[in-house]
Amino acid sequence: MGFRLPKIITSKQSLKRSLSFSETSHVVPKGHFAIYVGEVDQKKRFVVPISLLNHPSFRILLSQAEEEYGFNHPMGALTIPCSEEAFLDLTASLQSP
Repeated sequence: MGFRLPKIITSKQSLKRSLSFSETSHVVPKGHFAIYVGEVDQKKRFVVPISLLNHPSFRILLSQAEEEYGFNHPMGALTIPCSEEAFLDLTASLQSP
């Protein structure tokens, strides 16, 4: 008789799955906001908790977005000018206890 262990997922994969919704889904749960992250032609949509807005590191990203895009960005939503990997690293560190 064998035992089946649940699939082990790295924290980044788990965070990525919990932060992002499909590109076609425009539903943003209460207490969250949508944000686009990525380089020039490869932006990906994430839904993140509003609590991230309290962290100084996240505020630095927002300042960089303001400097690069201003408040009138063609994507029509908040867009962060950093790589997806850097964003996932930052949000993982901000959400860990």
